[in-house]
Amino acid sequence: MPEGDTVHRVANRLQTLVGEQLEVTSPHPRAQAERIAERIDGRRLESAGAHGKNLVLRFDGGVVLRSHLRMSGRWVVRPRGGRVSGAPWLVLRGRRAEAILWNGPVLDLHTRALARLGPDILERPPRIDAMLARLRTSDGSRWFGEALLDQSIVAGIGNKWLAEALWETELSPWRRLVDVGDGDRRRALETAAVLMRDSVDGRARRNRVYRLVGRPCPRCGTPIRSYGQGDANRMTYWCSACQVGTHPRGA
Repeated sequence: MPEGDTVHRVANRLQTLVGEQLEVTSPHPRAQAERIAERIDGRRLESAGAHGKNLVLRFDGGVVLRSHLRMSGRWVVRPRGGRVSGAPWLVLRGRRAEAILWNGPVLDLHTRALARLGPDILERPPRIDAMLARLRTSDGSRWFGEALLDQSIVAGIGNKWLAEALWETELSPWRRLVDVGDGDRRRALETAAVLMRDSVDGRARRNRVYRLVGRPCPRCGTPIRSYGQGDANRMTYWCSACQVGTHPRGA
């Protein structure tokens, strides 16, 4: 699933269309059934922003569009006039550029879903204290990694940046939330914010543990492990030597 940094990069690229009156089409039959295009066709795009994993486009007349990419969606922003093959969900065309949404199953003409989200990890500056307050009211028996993936606590962190931030801070995703103090919680959140902001700003970084199962830990050489975590069985990556916790299967 695209994480918050990916969606923020899309919002940045869409700035080229802000202020323009857009031509909008929805070639995909499911998108046509929602009648999204006809509601925004001909309107001026006033802003393009992101909150967590949600892209939010605001048009004149108070019309708003929320896009969530789920597992396979993607936005492409390119010069206008290129060949479009297949049936994208949405095409936004300006004078010189166009934005195309592929496999975009969530398109809403409202932002009610945002009310359920925690603070965005990529706000400038991130509201770490507000995130910590939400962690304090969460179920203390949850795994720490699972809690950081809860979008109602902090919006935008996904499997990759969870794994990378916890490796950087030498914190295990397999500690119960109640056993992780505020200081360690803060370090994890601040590190995730820095890593993800670097990603948005184009400062590339090699993965240390994410999707590197069996490879040696860059810090100690222990093979990297992975295991599903939480009710959603989200894949977690960690070094069992550097990041000591209580894995449910003793790994």
